[in-house]
Amino acid sequence: MKLLNVPIIDIAPFRLGTGADKRAVAEAVDQACRDIGFLVIRGHGVAPGLIARTREVSTEFFDLPIAEKARVARPSIDVTRGYTGVDEESLARSRDPSAYGSDLNESLMIGPVDPPPASYANAPGAGKHFAPNIWPERPAALREVWSEYYRSMGTLAGVLMRIFATALELPEDYFDDKIDRHISRLRVRNYPAQLTPPEPGQIRAGAHSDYGSLTILATEDKSGGLQVCNAAGKWVDVPIVPDCFIINIGDLLARWTNDAWVSTLHRVVNPPVDAGTDSRRQSLVFFHNPNYDAAITNLIPGTVAKYPPTTSGEHLRALYVATQNA
Repeated sequence: MKLLNVPIIDIAPFRLGTGADKRAVAEAVDQACRDIGFLVIRGHGVAPGLIARTREVSTEFFDLPIAEKARVARPSIDVTRGYTGVDEESLARSRDPSAYGSDLNESLMIGPVDPPPASYANAPGAGKHFAPNIWPERPAALREVWSEYYRSMGTLAGVLMRIFATALELPEDYFDDKIDRHISRLRVRNYPAQLTPPEPGQIRAGAHSDYGSLTILATEDKSGGLQVCNAAGKWVDVPIVPDCFIINIGDLLARWTNDAWVSTLHRVVNPPVDAGTDSRRQSLVFFHNPNYDAAITNLIPGTVAKYPPTTSGEHLRALYVATQNA
């Protein structure tokens, strides 16, 4: 039977074990990726203190006056850096150009903090994937803390890609040389408390799928949270478990697996109307994307490819353009 709810999987036996332990984790992850495209992981090895510091410094930034946050505004749709304010984005329009209303969240976003050599980062195929980060002046600690968190998420993504390779019956290190210069993004979203009713049909983040290979999410157990649309077409809540991350695969990995694995629609709903100031919510979101020149071709033997070959960079650029045109 297909999984209709998001499973919780301990990946420590893969990180620390061998043989059968690794295979058992990979099999559980494979089922989650085939059935629902989401899983919750424990045993990830990321220090709780780092997550806490990232939350704290992010809250300090979002508490700044709007005018100060706007000094680091996102410069354009094809540059995934900087601040985006409330009501400035509609994720649902990436799937449905007629979707109503903008999203009730604000965010700050960075890209790679340790760029590769200029010959690679500035090559024609690189586009703007290694554009400089736009750092706010305050809080002073944000750059250092976010950089450490970005590196930690990159390491965890590498572990997850090794689990994915094993699950797909590929050599465990299959993806290693395809993600060693990854073009991932860290985006922290702040969902302000809803002290006035939203417009009809307007929610915190409209139904969408993620663009890249995988997403690593640390969020809070507060009302108005994440839901995923399961194989039965029903919206179900994603469990918020202490000291765990929520993982989902994106459109790129679904394409890479010829849709054997699913990139699932998800959304962030509004809190109850009487939730008040307690409904503020913050999410630390790491969007992992392979090297811009990584070839994306059908990995599933014995199947007819549904998509033409592309690269990670071209795949992402095409989706950014589609969102802009929407």
